Amino acid sequence: MIAPDFAGFEEQLWLWLFAMVRPGAMMLVAPIFSAASIPLQLRLILSLAIGMAGLSSATLDMPIDNIVSLQGVLFVAGEVLVGAAIGFALQIGYSAAFVAGEVISNAMGLGFAMMVDPQSGQSTPVVGNFLSILATLLLLAMDGHLMLIAIVVKSYALLPPGDAFLSVGAIEGLVKFGGSLFAMGLVIALPVGSALILVQVIMGMLARSAPSLNLFAVGLPVALLGGLTLLAVTAPIMANAIMHALQDGLGQSAMVVGGH
Repeated sequence: MIAPDFAGFEEQLWLWLFAMVRPGAMMLVAPIFSAASIPLQLRLILSLAIGMAGLSSATLDMPIDNIVSLQGVLFVAGEVLVGAAIGFALQIGYSAAFVAGEVISNAMGLGFAMMVDPQSGQSTPVVGNFLSILATLLLLAMDGHLMLIAIVVKSYALLPPGDAFLSVGAIEGLVKFGGSLFAMGLVIALPVGSALILVQVIMGMLARSAPSLNLFAVGLPVALLGGLTLLAVTAPIMANAIMHALQDGLGQSAMVVGGH
């Protein structure tokens, strides 16, 4: 027999569990929250806190049967889809820094130099790792993580749990935004990449005018030194481009919730 004080405790636990699905799915794909260094226990606590805040502006209609039913599976699938779409939109803007790092690393001759990225735990080019850390610091500086949490909380009112299925326009907008990933990455890498192309052209002209010149012995140090100097000079410009990409990602996350 259940004590009177715990009469509705099981229902409350199920309510909290269903409320955690959407923010939990967001944290699986969103930058910073999906970092390998973030403990699973912390993600669960944050998911519960965000879910409880979201339920204050929406009513959650629990499935008539338990989660092991068609209605329960559809409920969880809709929550996972919405949360993953919100986080993935920001991840696309964040990944533009990786694309820029790949372009610059190959132009500098550092495509073979790899480091472990603290965000994903995978090996990435050194320049991509540098730009990834820069993007993380910029996202925290602009309170992007708080904006993302606010979008998730707002989504409970716009897409109530149990009826949280993305519209065709929202999915189409997310796909088109994903297509602009390489364009955003090239915009970030443009200040350094264009200058390094000029360096390569000059080295090609020197090789044609002086065939005895060892291009590999001279070209690699020049490209490496020029790339490092350009990274230091154009860092504010690249940071501004990364911030624009992150803002576009947050804007796309809000548009996914709004269904536009």
